[in-house]
Amino acid sequence: AMGAYKYMEELWKKKQSDVMRFLGRIRCWEFRQYPNVVRASRPTRPDKARRLGYKAKQGFVVFRARVRRHGRKRRAHNGKITGKPKNQGVHKLKFMRNARNVAEERVGRRAGNLRVLNSYWVAQDATYKYYEVI
Repeated sequence: AMGAYKYMEELWKKKQSDVMRFLGRIRCWEFRQYPNVVRASRPTRPDKARRLGYKAKQGFVVFRARVRRHGRKRRAHNGKITGKPKNQGVHKLKFMRNARNVAEERVGRRAGNLRVLNSYWVAQDATYKYYEVI
């Protein structure tokens, strides 16, 4: 016997299915219209949120944050880098922390009176990754 949350979980496991790809596209478009960090009235993925400790009661809120994707470009004045050849790179550098961590930090800064409990991925397009932070 599978409950509603289990069905939801199975849906989210198949992100390449026609339904989920369509939903993803629609959601990405919707999320792009909002500011960087926005309070969500309810979780996009209630099953995932609950597994991570969310409860639908007072004191629990969900924020959606978007983070730019891809590597980090080094600030190089006039394109000149000093030092040894090992450190001459400008383009193929990666940021030390992952996008989800950055999203959590941004929400934590935005809602200073609250604590960050957990977070999960909701959508991504070519430019952004979208996370919901509990």
